[in-house]
Amino acid sequence: MSDIKLAPPPPGVTGSGFFATTLDKAVGLARANSLWPLPFATSCCGIEFMATMGATYDLARFGAERPSFSPRQSDMLLVMGTIAKKMGPVLKQVYIQMAEPRWVIAVGACASSGGIFDTYSVLQGIDEVIPVDVYVPGCPPRPEAILDGVMRLQDIVRNESVRRRETEEYKALLESYGIHKND
Repeated sequence: MSDIKLAPPPPGVTGSGFFATTLDKAVGLARANSLWPLPFATSCCGIEFMATMGATYDLARFGAERPSFSPRQSDMLLVMGTIAKKMGPVLKQVYIQMAEPRWVIAVGACASSGGIFDTYSVLQGIDEVIPVDVYVPGCPPRPEAILDGVMRLQDIVRNESVRRRETEEYKALLESYGIHKND
């Protein structure tokens, strides 16, 4: 006879209609593994992104199989390269055209902080015009760094509440960029 006692199962995993997770976790898992990238490349970081999409690094293994060049069919905006101030409104319009939920990765030094171009005509980071979720450092960043940025974004997406986009904090964040929920 054994003295081993089994612990009772946690609530919700036995009986009829059992569940194994919460809705937030199930939706987060699905969203994190099916991100559709929209590349917004203006210079050398775009070449590194092309390498990331190739067979050696294969961004497709993270669920980003198909880069979309339509904002309405994308949920992950990758901004790569130098963004001139004249391009700022265009970038903002692309962001607004994306359906919620949407996430942004600033790839490289230029998109993150203006890079070496500390001039009147270059945005000193795209976070001046749109909110950014993940920054990828480098000039240009290696494909491994871009993959790391995508994995960090997947962690954010996986753990994000389904209702986060309806919170007052999120609405205030968009308002601070002059983006209205009904745009």
